Amino acid sequence: MPVELGGEADGVLSAVPQNAAAARSIVTELLTARFGTALDGWPAHVVDDTLLVTSELVTNAFRHGGRLTAFEAEVTDDGLRITVGDASSESPADVPATEPQVRAEAPRIGGYGWPLVQLLASRVSVGVHPGGKRITVVMALPALP
Repeated sequence: MPVELGGEADGVLSAVPQNAAAARSIVTELLTARFGTALDGWPAHVVDDTLLVTSELVTNAFRHGGRLTAFEAEVTDDGLRITVGDASSESPADVPATEPQVRAEAPRIGGYGWPLVQLLASRVSVGVHPGGKRITVVMALPALP
């Protein structure tokens, strides 16, 4: 199923994907368009980590943030910048990765996603605004020759 992008301005891809899989597709398409066959020479964990962080941010927006309100991805001098917006003004809970949480409302083990995002991203920021928040991460990319 093709991904419909909401717009592209100044090299920023913005869309509101319907799920984490669609968000991963957007990121994959952006990296492929920007770097082409150079991706083949990158360590596998670079793309894997980037797609994992993308999944976690989008899934958390739906699960904890009410809904996904924005999604942007852009290659910058610092790496791949991913911004996810949701409808909650609550910042993500800082839970040590070594302490999984059992949530009363959902009897399952969880709590690993946000610590993983913080571990894998080179930079993480959370901006709260009326009507929700935006989480921006930067994922380091290999230097181009």
